[in-house]
Amino acid sequence: MTYPQYRLAALLAATFLLSLLGACGGSSDAGSSSSGHGASSDAAEEEYARGPNNGRLLQEGPFSLEMTIFETGVPPQYRIYPYKDGAPVDPGSVDLTVRLHRLGDIVDTFNFNPRQDYLMGDGVVTEPHSFAVEVHARFEGKTHSWRYDSFEGRTVIPDDVANEAGVMVEAAAPGIVRDLLLVSGEITLAPSATSAVRATYPGPVRSVSVNVGDSVQRGQPIARIESSSSLQEYTVTAPRAGMILERNTNAGDVAGADPLFVIADLSQMEAYLHVFPRDAARVQIGQAVRLGVAGGEMNVETTITRFLPLAGTGSQTRVAVAKIPAGSGLQPGMRLMAEIVVDENEVPLTVRESGLQSFRDFTVVYARVGDTYEVRMLELGRRDGERVEVLDGLRPGETYVTENSFLIKADIDKSGASHDH
Repeated sequence: MTYPQYRLAALLAATFLLSLLGACGGSSDAGSSSSGHGASSDAAEEEYARGPNNGRLLQEGPFSLEMTIFETGVPPQYRIYPYKDGAPVDPGSVDLTVRLHRLGDIVDTFNFNPRQDYLMGDGVVTEPHSFAVEVHARFEGKTHSWRYDSFEGRTVIPDDVANEAGVMVEAAAPGIVRDLLLVSGEITLAPSATSAVRATYPGPVRSVSVNVGDSVQRGQPIARIESSSSLQEYTVTAPRAGMILERNTNAGDVAGADPLFVIADLSQMEAYLHVFPRDAARVQIGQAVRLGVAGGEMNVETTITRFLPLAGTGSQTRVAVAKIPAGSGLQPGMRLMAEIVVDENEVPLTVRESGLQSFRDFTVVYARVGDTYEVRMLELGRRDGERVEVLDGLRPGETYVTENSFLIKADIDKSGASHDH
């Protein structure tokens, strides 16, 4: 399958994925949700009772707990309000433990200390706030237990549907994030790429057999000239293989010392890259460069081989030179954009930028465990257009979506998931 066919198939599969999941209720966000956090719809919000602080109300007999996550001006923390017969009770009279069962068999356990009229958890409720909640409370000699689901940013997509839609994954791992310098430039012929063809003996030009743009082979006849001294005709041949760039003569002209033709080997091209003085010290011979026509993709890879001895005319830039590899499709005279790799940084954890999406106010990727996908809020560091450093929010080795992650986002977004307390 060609690349355009693959993209078309992926788009068709995306439509199929969304319609299939819409028909079968593929998103698991439609379940219940705690303390108003991650409620998937207005209907879901009405599936459980709420307390005076708008949190989920858990009740058994006369005893009840109101579950809230407070995050105004502080990292998210549990604040749980205890009641008896609907009236607040001393939080110090309640022994409380909450366990959060996250995707991937991860369990966060919270113990609680009394504060004013609530019990405050002893740790941060990290994002995403998506988990099965297990609550154990002891009050007046009796133990009370509850368990409920509170999911956000989560959906279930069967493997065959994800594969059909072109969803690709990989494990988060250490990697290299490059420090890139973006510069402009142009393509020119290398100094050794051109040859000027002159008459061996001056005299009238009798015939010319090539035009500008013609390809010639070494030794190929390109003109005939009559020597003024001997009156004998001789053949002018191409001294090298290449293309005729200049033709400066016609039949009937008199050949002298000036070039009749200029022949160039177009496989010998160079990029002249203009480096501003403030960046000159960062650019060195041997550094990797990626080139592309201005406005297009930068997909030609090469290295810096030398610097011109003089600054660029009018720009006062240092001119770095990089060889253009054969088969690049580039031509002399084209304007270029280039990324010079001025440094490479090994970092403990990276993800591909192609996997990044937005979720609420976060930049995220979607982790996969089995056929379940769930949002991971990331704290990011350095980035280079391909890979980005992950400072927090994802575990090493965790599998995440690298391609077509927008399909996962679309399926989660259609559930209307909210985040309120």
